[in-house]
Amino acid sequence: MELEIINMYPDILNLYGDIGNLIAIKQRCRWRNIKVNIHNFTVDNEISIENGDIILIGGGADSGQNIVSKNLQKQRNKLSQHIESEKPILAICGSYQMFGDKYIDANKNEIPCLELFDMETINENNRLIGNILINTSLNIAEKRIIGFENHGGRTYHKYKPFGEVVLGNGNNGKDKTEGMIYKNFIGSYLHGPLLPKNPTFTDYIIFNALNVKYGIESLENINIGLNDSIEENAQIAIGKKLFKKKF
Repeated sequence: MELEIINMYPDILNLYGDIGNLIAIKQRCRWRNIKVNIHNFTVDNEISIENGDIILIGGGADSGQNIVSKNLQKQRNKLSQHIESEKPILAICGSYQMFGDKYIDANKNEIPCLELFDMETINENNRLIGNILINTSLNIAEKRIIGFENHGGRTYHKYKPFGEVVLGNGNNGKDKTEGMIYKNFIGSYLHGPLLPKNPTFTDYIIFNALNVKYGIESLENINIGLNDSIEENAQIAIGKKLFKKKF
């Protein structure tokens, strides 16, 4: 088996180490003898994304987001097709915001968005910063997801959230939701990077990509389960240190 990963704007949207999400998927696929081909999409190298099985987009500063949002408009229809065909997309922080209808930055300027989801983000002066723990809405064995958030934007929507905030701020610091889910599109404010800290969620993305491409029913059916005791113990250790009784 083989997966094509489109890594979008790695030179601009890697402010908080979101490249680690790509590394986690690549490594967990390698352990399972799944070939991974990585294709970097940049402003100066606008490769075709139609054949991508997974699209990853990280987060960045407002200045970088402004550059990316204008360039990304040209990919709107292809991204919509990718989403509607149920191929996975993981969009973190600033890129998550760009899939909505509106984003107002710290200077009250409206940044061009893809307008693929009925969602708006408004930047406020005080940033929402710190470690975050959520219970994910996804149908996966490990419901606890840990990460780190650092965003001025407050995001509002009525889609299914990525999870319910146990500790931290999430989308807006008010409604106790974090991120959003639509088919296999997942938007989230969680850096960390997110996937190395949460291997069960990483496998969820890999499985969905393989399911769409090859029709597999589960990872176990093709004997590619992994022993995640090291990752799980690390997650528990981090969680207990950061969140104590909540974890």
